[in-house]
Amino acid sequence: MNDYIILTDSSCDLPANLVEALGIEYLPLSVNIGGDSYHNDLNEREITYQEFFSRLRAGETATTSAVNVDQFLDRMTPWLQAGKDILYIGFSSALSGTFQSGNQAAEELRARFPERKICCVDTLCAALGQGLVVYLAAKERASGKSLEEVYQYALEVSPKVAHWFTVNDLFFLKRGGRLSASTAVMGTMLGVKPILHFEDDGTLKNITKVRGRKASIQALFEQVRDTAVDLENATVFISHGDCAEDAEKLAGMIRGLGAKEVITGYLGPVTGAHSGPGTMAVFFIATKR
Repeated sequence: MNDYIILTDSSCDLPANLVEALGIEYLPLSVNIGGDSYHNDLNEREITYQEFFSRLRAGETATTSAVNVDQFLDRMTPWLQAGKDILYIGFSSALSGTFQSGNQAAEELRARFPERKICCVDTLCAALGQGLVVYLAAKERASGKSLEEVYQYALEVSPKVAHWFTVNDLFFLKRGGRLSASTAVMGTMLGVKPILHFEDDGTLKNITKVRGRKASIQALFEQVRDTAVDLENATVFISHGDCAEDAEKLAGMIRGLGAKEVITGYLGPVTGAHSGPGTMAVFFIATKR
């Protein structure tokens, strides 16, 4: 019943120890910084997250590249040949071509291996929001659920994963086209911190703004407090752009609400390239995204 692979991509930002413990497979996206290209491996084999954010702070710019169809084909084919089925849980199609590549590869492979099952879930999530879907799906598999059951579960839970972000450096939002140069300059002078949210369609939207870092962390906490579902039985993920102390502060506040499990980790280079050092994000199951 459980002879199937759960595959994702490295934009999920799951800590490497969880990926290993839960038997999750992934394909790495790529990041280019300062003219150097690296695979975004969750085990930080080619570049550590701390080094990546240090280079951003030093003024280097970064871009990212999706996983292509051939990479998916190369990774999926041996599993299918070995008699394994595949559940691919991917990065939001609204932000990257990675899911489309995985889905295209699945279509090709279904024709070559008609006896095998390949299911693809466009989570419309990113970072540890995507990671939360993958993590919960892997837990379902570990409990004995079939591929079809876990596939349906992932489809149902993805729209309920709330993503709330704040950034510390407004100029990263300016580079991404979300703020004008004048707004970034004025906001920086006034200590403005935007609060951003993932929409139902998998895109990021500015929701509000607060003054100061402390207030931005409080705003993230209030979203968990006010909208999380069944916290005493829930897992909450927090990711950070090389600001672990702030992440642990938020984690402590959320644990104070009685959350069953709060896990912190780095925001990976795929998202970090666009949001910058000091980014903080929280992900949890809510009544709606």
